[in-house]
Amino acid sequence: MIDQVRPSDVDAWLAAQGGDGVVLDVREPAELQAAAVQPGPFHVLSIPMGDVPSQISRLDPDQPIACLCHHGARSMRVAMFLAQNGFTRVANIAGGIDAWSRERDPSVPRY
Repeated sequence: MIDQVRPSDVDAWLAAQGGDGVVLDVREPAELQAAAVQPGPFHVLSIPMGDVPSQISRLDPDQPIACLCHHGARSMRVAMFLAQNGFTRVANIAGGIDAWSRERDPSVPRY
């Protein structure tokens, strides 16, 4: 089962997983230009959903990864794909960047 983490709880989830985590943004480049998450107590890595299978080697299966998209559907699919490929510390950021803007950082534009 994939953990569902609200944007306000990402830091706590990553810390509980051992810290030094990644927010994996799976949105398309145009979406990243519209709104982006800034690194915090985590790294941000952007790989569009369709490129994740070919770029999976960029990810560390031992590192906690919280997946992010616009509303949470694409990121959930990526999180499930990662889990099926041996990644054990994976979460979906419920509500995506839209919820991130509403719940965590209102300076992130909504689109």
